Amino acid sequence: MKVVAVDGNLQVTHQSNVQFDNDLPEFRTQGGVHIHEDRLTVTSPVHMWVKALDLILKKMKNAGFDFSHVKAVSGSGQQHGSVYWKKGARLTLQHLDPRRDLYSLLQDSFAVQDSPVWMDSSTTEQCQCLESTVGGAQQLADITGSRAYERFTGNQIAKIHQFQSDKYKETERISLVSSFAASLFLGDYAAIDYSDGSGMNLMNIFSKQWSQPCLKATAPQLAEKLGDPVPSTAILGSVSSYFVKRFGFPEDCKVVAFTGDNPGSLAGMRLQEGDIAVSLGTSDTVFLWIKEPRPTVEGHIFCNPVDCLSYMALICYKNGSLTRERIRNECAGGSWEGFSRALRSVPMGNNGNIGIYFDAMEITPPAVGIYRFDQHNTQVASFTQEVEIRALVEGQFLAKRVHAQKLGYKISKCSLSFYLNLVFSLMFLGFFLILLSFLYSIRSFYLFTVSVYLCIYLSF
Repeated sequence: MKVVAVDGNLQVTHQSNVQFDNDLPEFRTQGGVHIHEDRLTVTSPVHMWVKALDLILKKMKNAGFDFSHVKAVSGSGQQHGSVYWKKGARLTLQHLDPRRDLYSLLQDSFAVQDSPVWMDSSTTEQCQCLESTVGGAQQLADITGSRAYERFTGNQIAKIHQFQSDKYKETERISLVSSFAASLFLGDYAAIDYSDGSGMNLMNIFSKQWSQPCLKATAPQLAEKLGDPVPSTAILGSVSSYFVKRFGFPEDCKVVAFTGDNPGSLAGMRLQEGDIAVSLGTSDTVFLWIKEPRPTVEGHIFCNPVDCLSYMALICYKNGSLTRERIRNECAGGSWEGFSRALRSVPMGNNGNIGIYFDAMEITPPAVGIYRFDQHNTQVASFTQEVEIRALVEGQFLAKRVHAQKLGYKISKCSLSFYLNLVFSLMFLGFFLILLSFLYSIRSFYLFTVSVYLCIYLSF
């Protein structure tokens, strides 16, 4: 969990964090999660998140942070994760005793103690059922922006209803991690925002309402447990009196809808219409701002967190930095400087040679293997080291462009040369600074923050 305080000029005035494994060892997590025996089910203790908020606010107070100057609170949480509030929890939230910490006050407030998170992949059966019910993977993507994914919240809800029906019946409200965190500050159930709600396989991204066919295929009485979604910029109300009395927040401090970490990244990087951002990490991630989305079974379309009339697309590629590092080691003696020299030694376009490098099963598209083609479109067994390096770089970025265009991104003719020159001149500066991606590697360390990623920013 991380907190950042910024002033009116977006200058950081305070920041702090809690690492679940180190700071809260009593929950015995690894990377902030519990991986179950089947290696498919992955959860986080919801009480750990509550205790982390207690701890981070205590750290801020001990550091002398003046809460009376806080004008508004918002944030982002790991996308897809879900929290199941027990019947009666709303009343508890509305009457929190400022003399006690949240952890003790909310001990009996959750029907499900271990929340499913984005790393979970145990809901294949529920995914297949959802797609079958609505008419197939493409039809589901046309409605919700994505085909059925195991980590998506709707499929997690369906599993809980199917295998823990008593706990589902005990549930009064289902929150995403983002709206759960907002609920704590609001002292009431916070609405799910459009953008984070797009990652559930439940919301019609065009009407911005829950899809009745998807709800029906998932679980009974689901609409009332979810509440109505709201714009990502909505002001939900003022901060709970609990935080006013316990920490000194002003009574008029506003709680703005929290969103998911992926939408938060687009907002935090201040992307605008026509912009694209590429995060180079263990997994590569492409963020797009688009006006006319074309959902496909590859990639995701979410409602835009900044502009309700626009959309954002997200494409994730599994074969990122590890593949680049392998080619660097094999063709440049483990040196990024040597890698860059070899790249520059071959002309742009690689004399017609191109390579596809999927060391592990890729996400977009689902394929594995190494494929090389020469200028005659003939498959070959190998390239020279210099050609191999450029084939890797050009192949990866051409794939990103192709899939972005499939989702509705448009590149004008005048921007193409700029795009290529910017990519290849800046890409390797990023390699020296690559961090593990916050999204798909260690994202569970953070509950709410407007995330900032080391990335190559491409503006057309």
